[in-house]
Amino acid sequence: MKLLILLVIVVGIIAVAQLAKIYQLSARLRGHREEDISEADTRLQGSLWIVFMFVLFGTTIWQFVRYGDYLPPSASLHGEAVDMLMGYNLALVIFVFFVVNALIFIFSFKYRFDKNRTAHFFPHDTRLEVIWTVIPSIVLAVIIIYGLQTWSEMTGPASDDSLRVELYSKQFDWTARYAGDDDAFGSTNFNLITPLNPLGIVTQDGIDQALLKIEDKIAKLNEELNAEKGHLLAEKVELERSLHPSDDHGHSGHEHSDHDDSHHEMTEGYKNNIESRLTAINDLLNSGTAKVMTDAAYEAKEDKIYRLKRHRQRILELKNYEVGDGFDAWEVGKDDRIVKSEFHLPIGREIEFVFRSRDVLHSAFMPHFRAQMNTVPGLPTRFKIETTITTDSMRTILDNPDFNYILLCNKVCGSAHFNMQMTIVVETQEEYDAWLSEQKVYMAEKN
Repeated sequence: MKLLILLVIVVGIIAVAQLAKIYQLSARLRGHREEDISEADTRLQGSLWIVFMFVLFGTTIWQFVRYGDYLPPSASLHGEAVDMLMGYNLALVIFVFFVVNALIFIFSFKYRFDKNRTAHFFPHDTRLEVIWTVIPSIVLAVIIIYGLQTWSEMTGPASDDSLRVELYSKQFDWTARYAGDDDAFGSTNFNLITPLNPLGIVTQDGIDQALLKIEDKIAKLNEELNAEKGHLLAEKVELERSLHPSDDHGHSGHEHSDHDDSHHEMTEGYKNNIESRLTAINDLLNSGTAKVMTDAAYEAKEDKIYRLKRHRQRILELKNYEVGDGFDAWEVGKDDRIVKSEFHLPIGREIEFVFRSRDVLHSAFMPHFRAQMNTVPGLPTRFKIETTITTDSMRTILDNPDFNYILLCNKVCGSAHFNMQMTIVVETQEEYDAWLSEQKVYMAEKN
């Protein structure tokens, strides 16, 4: 059946092409030039413009009726203002769409070709210039002012009793952090980021642990460099050569002085050190742990040691300070709560989000809250919302028991960008408090 339909379509296309060729041939036999346009043709083309206008407007209206609102329901207080702003812009765009296209189609019909009509030369009209300059300027000014006002309300300072939640992004993962009982986030520093401290929260235990790991890495790299076979063999040759130096300074008879005695004692001590080092080299060579490295590999390990020492120095330069009310900056972060996979928000309370990024530019997008903010490496950004519908209520509204609010990355940040998301649960304050109390308190692992 499909093959038959395809054959009918192909035959139809061929038939139309042949009819077009016949029409062109008959026009030539009649002495009719292709560029000549008859009165009937102009009426037909002008009428088709009007027909197409009604088809275009009809299908546009049908899509609005058929598909309705293109946005998911708003679940935040400022989302209503955002939707109102978007509705205003959409109404303005639709109005301009219908007016401009109607004028295009009507003018195409009204001013179709007429060999008895001469075009009027109309080079300039100051009134028209003013109208189509001033009116769009006023409309755009209203849009910009309205948009800036809405944006300022969403990004302005949060209230003192607002809940602060940090959203930390990295390829390809989100992490949420909540302040502890001190209601303050601990200081962070990228030099302290480890698998056990993914946010780089600054604590004395964390600093000690990071320094210990760096020292351990430096020691292991030094062991590998010291056990490089080529360097060991070269050192062995030099040391053996220094044990049997050529005697260019002979002494006559048995004359000697106190200075000669002291030089002899120093030589014996130096000789003992050389022999001790030679013994250690031989033991290392015979142990089988010595390995041959290329020059590039050797230099790479030296460079890694250099970078580790710089890293260690930056950590040592971290300075402690008080954050107010006698709080120690290195103690504030110990009771922070770090959450993966999903995070919870209380309904009806202002929430200030603090966004950070470890690696590249991401974008925190929460469509149902009408919230989106770029997360920039090295530059914390902020956004505030107030939720209005719990997750359970939204499931009832949408008649979808599996619905969940979601946090997405809205910047193409790499190969696994599509999978960078986190579930959001909106619930009552009591439910939120119960959930938060069950979350583990961050504390650097003790050694």
